[in-house]
Amino acid sequence: MNPVRGIILKVLSVAVFVGMASLIKATADEIPPGERVFFRSAFAVPVILVWLAFTRKLGGGLRTSNPMGHIWRAVVGTAAMGFGFAGLGLLPLPEVTAIGYAAPLLTVVFAAMFLGEEVRAFRIFTVMLGLAGVLIILSPRLTALADEQAGATEALGAMVVLTGAVFAALAQVFVRRLVHKETTSAIVFYFSVNAAILSLVTLPWGWVMPAPGTAVMLVLAGFLGGLGQVLLTSSYRYADTSVIAPFEYSSMLLALGVGYFVFDEVPTLVMLGGAALVTAAGILIIWREHWLGLERARQRRSMTPQG
Repeated sequence: MNPVRGIILKVLSVAVFVGMASLIKATADEIPPGERVFFRSAFAVPVILVWLAFTRKLGGGLRTSNPMGHIWRAVVGTAAMGFGFAGLGLLPLPEVTAIGYAAPLLTVVFAAMFLGEEVRAFRIFTVMLGLAGVLIILSPRLTALADEQAGATEALGAMVVLTGAVFAALAQVFVRRLVHKETTSAIVFYFSVNAAILSLVTLPWGWVMPAPGTAVMLVLAGFLGGLGQVLLTSSYRYADTSVIAPFEYSSMLLALGVGYFVFDEVPTLVMLGGAALVTAAGILIIWREHWLGLERARQRRSMTPQG
């Protein structure tokens, strides 16, 4: 265990993913979402393969006893990516990031519904708090149709990004099922491969030949996606989830900076207030799970016969 190294790797992964999202957003006016998903997934595979070879997991680490589980995880994960990428072309980067924070909150709800996980009053409160923050962020967009100064595009963008968060939460439910028998290496690798294949379904909806500069950005987005996944996976080798997970919310600071300086996006007070609520809810859930884990560990030690 090396918590400092784990935190550094986590923050690096967050920065890399924000960079990837920025490149995807920069190509949104030219490239359809499905095609962007293909580049993001296909060009992540070489990075992941190099990492697996370096960690000596290229052989046994890719064995699977549940190929259909990987396919279903890829279906919902690819949908989440596609909706998220579509949203990047419709809304400011910080806003997309903030709405995306709904995914871990919705995962709590879906885990209770589909996995039978127990959800107590504290988690119900934090989920409601977080979802209230999401509604605050969405409120200006959902009333856009009634505002002469706002267009239907913003309302559509809000719903698209929220739909992506729903699929992302469902994807995490599938991952929770897979981790009981499948290696992390297999989950990471097969998702990228299957997502690249599934994205080809969108070919009839107007794929285009990207210009050289755009192609470079798309390929780089794929490389960054693979690198971010490697950094994220590696970070959990060095520290507990409760230590590392809160640093996910540093992506908001990075997204605000990139949005302002690169895309000329100025955040509203409403968006910042909603994002603060969602972030607080996420951190409270992580904090609560940390203390519950400590309590369970103490109970196990007290039940262990002393020699």
